[in-house]
Amino acid sequence: MIYLDHHATTPVDPAVLQEMLPWFTENPGNPHSRHHEFGWRAEAAVALARKQIADLIGADDQDIIFTSGATEANNWVIKGIVSALPADKRRILTLTTEHPCVMQSVAALARMGWPVGYVSVDSNGWPDREKLEGELAKGDVGLLSIMLANNEIGVIQPVAELARLAHAHGALFHTDAAQAVGRISVDVGALDVDFMSFTAHKFCGPKGIGALYLRAECRQALAPLIHGGGQEDGLRSGTLPTPLIVGFGAAAELAGRDLRDEMRRVMRLRSRLMTGLQQLGGITLNGAEGPRLPGNLNICIDGVLADDLIREVPEVAVSTGSACSSVSTAPSHVLTGINLSQDQVASSIRIGIGRSTTAQEIEDALTALSGGIERLRAKG
Repeated sequence: MIYLDHHATTPVDPAVLQEMLPWFTENPGNPHSRHHEFGWRAEAAVALARKQIADLIGADDQDIIFTSGATEANNWVIKGIVSALPADKRRILTLTTEHPCVMQSVAALARMGWPVGYVSVDSNGWPDREKLEGELAKGDVGLLSIMLANNEIGVIQPVAELARLAHAHGALFHTDAAQAVGRISVDVGALDVDFMSFTAHKFCGPKGIGALYLRAECRQALAPLIHGGGQEDGLRSGTLPTPLIVGFGAAAELAGRDLRDEMRRVMRLRSRLMTGLQQLGGITLNGAEGPRLPGNLNICIDGVLADDLIREVPEVAVSTGSACSSVSTAPSHVLTGINLSQDQVASSIRIGIGRSTTAQEIEDALTALSGGIERLRAKG
């Protein structure tokens, strides 16, 4: 089996796992227990991980709030901000190609009567700038939410520019950076975002732990998510999962240590795979060629249904779209959003290359996928 679905999730790096293991057994303390050494050790481990994570995105460690993942963080920002927005600036604005958890959170607000808006994108996956500026110019937008890197087509949005545009119209800015953090250079100061969601399992950390970057000036604007013991500065109560947080921190340190070299390596693997597949003819890249995530390929294969190819080549793990919407039989809203036809959507696969992918795996995957495509085309 060759795993090329790193946008869905990534394998935990062995070094990260080794850092986590003692916190399941040898160090069982609750990080909120202040009366003995087990608690002190756990508290120190959480503090170190928070700093490692903050360093990866250029933040202050006090601006990192732990969550169960990016989905929770996205829900929290979108649903938790509305009550704090001024009466004349309560509209939530987003793109038509956002992650399902953002789209459905906005839709949930709409059902409750909150004003919302959606901006379409062009064939590259970038927002219709004229429409976006027109929506912001109405003066009623309180929050603009646009992801940093798309989870299906890998297109990187000009978030710094979009955040400045939002701020110029008096709106706060949130970005879902789940696909970007740990894969490309991310600096919250340079991006000028107010809120940023991300998660450990997208860059070789454990599942079940994520974070929300919360700009200090916006801390009072977000309603607490969970009430209880007052953890996370009273914003999200509950016992922190020390082993997962330690793994999150270790993954962040690992990603930051060799980020640029790893980006170049993964891009070389992507280029090799794309060049090889294009030799077959009828292979089209979906979305902008760049800037996009180093390991992302979303391609349309003429004459082949994606589901058929996945069944034909079971030894290569790829997907037809977001794992978070895989239970739905509806066509990808991202691919339809960039104006692909239904036939093109049905013929598109998403390939995600990551840290654990080797050059030999790319060669083997190229052989397997090419053979599968040729067999299916021959069948007509």
